[in-house]
Amino acid sequence: MLGLMKNIFGRQKQRRNLRAVHVPMRVRGRYDAAATTDENRRHWANADLLSVNAANNPKVRQTLRSRARYEVANNSYARGIVSTLANDSIGTGPRLQMLTDDAEANREVEREFSIWANTVGLPEKLRTMRMGRAESGEAFAMLVANPRLDSPVKLDLRLIEADQVATPYMNQFFFKANVVDGIVFDAYGNPVEYHVLKNHPGDTIAGFSLDYDRVPAASVIHYFRADRPGQSRGIPEITPALPLFAQLRRYTLAVLAAAETAADFAAVLYTDAPANGEADPVEPMDLVELERRMATVLPGGWRLGQVQAEQPATTYGEFKKEILNEIARCLSVPYNVAACNSSGYNYASGRLDHQTYYKSIRVDQSQLGLSVLDRVLRAWLDEAILISELLPLWMRTAAFRDLPHQWFWDGQEHVDPAKEANAQATRLQNHTTTLAYEFARQGRDWESELKQRAKEVALMGDLGLMPPSQGEPADDDETTKDEETKDAAAKA
Repeated sequence: MLGLMKNIFGRQKQRRNLRAVHVPMRVRGRYDAAATTDENRRHWANADLLSVNAANNPKVRQTLRSRARYEVANNSYARGIVSTLANDSIGTGPRLQMLTDDAEANREVEREFSIWANTVGLPEKLRTMRMGRAESGEAFAMLVANPRLDSPVKLDLRLIEADQVATPYMNQFFFKANVVDGIVFDAYGNPVEYHVLKNHPGDTIAGFSLDYDRVPAASVIHYFRADRPGQSRGIPEITPALPLFAQLRRYTLAVLAAAETAADFAAVLYTDAPANGEADPVEPMDLVELERRMATVLPGGWRLGQVQAEQPATTYGEFKKEILNEIARCLSVPYNVAACNSSGYNYASGRLDHQTYYKSIRVDQSQLGLSVLDRVLRAWLDEAILISELLPLWMRTAAFRDLPHQWFWDGQEHVDPAKEANAQATRLQNHTTTLAYEFARQGRDWESELKQRAKEVALMGDLGLMPPSQGEPADDDETTKDEETKDAAAKA
């Protein structure tokens, strides 16, 4: 009886416990990219979760820099892409336009800064920095005093290669989180000082030395692109394309070697007779010189055949086009710019591909203006106010470090100037643009251009010449017909 009661009450208690316990349903999510299989194991073997500074450690950056420089120095495509990118980004150099209310002071500052920029070779140094960012990942410039400059302002911009900014005694800073190779940061992530080696690590003339200077961050300009949060040093922009450059060169050399091998053999002797058959004996691999325009008799049972050169293959040109297109993509450069070949383009596709490229150029120019040019202008103004009668008096007595200004760059030439001029006239007539914006797109100052135009019109009036009148914008139908005719001619 007692056992029966225990069984009854025990089962009831067990049922209550089962009702009280809630077992949630397990929902599983599946990502194919997160699954590791025998097929993709090798592909993802090098994937890691390192921080950006650990992944871009000094050894990795040194290897990438050396390989990128090697390709740029030996691969004509790599050299052309990097040079074109620098030329299109910098052009003939930026031009300063001050935007204060004092027009005379604006012109004076612009003139003096332009003279100084030409004296120190600012456009050329900016092009070098842009090329350095592409092939080395970053570029450094020091603001120094150069007493031998032929300018009242002795400020100069001295470029430093990325290899020279490094901390040689890393064991002293290894456990400090605020030190990245060559750069010391404060608690807020701002650079405090840079370690600049007195001699380049690869300089064999000066000899190996670990001496370095601690340069304040206010005197150093660090130009690079941060691809990840917290990134302190840059890697070459052509890094994803380095294996592709190697493949392109290897394939080209292989095709050339195959063609040369086939061309080296003038003719071969072969026979259809079986082994030990009825054919005169011939020494294998024997060489026979054949004279030009002369008939000869071959040994019995043998024929004369010529090696057919099957190189380059029909897919050779298509392979080079596809791999070059993939190479240029990491730099936002279209194929016709990378290859300097627009034979496969029509008018519309050419313009469409260039839109992405020009947008990338404008982004680079904006970064150059903020990270490089604004700091250079501020340092130049700090020196200029100390020189008597160089700047207007109010600029030398007031806080003017953040005066409104903007930078002009070379405009991008349109493939159809007549069509662009008609579109520009239509925008001005519809009041959807301004002269300042239209001139800025061409890299010119609207005030200077209008003053020059006024002088020309006045002189033409004095000479009795009629100034050219503005033509009406072309009809849309005519413009469409012209574009269709150009596309048809390009396809033909």
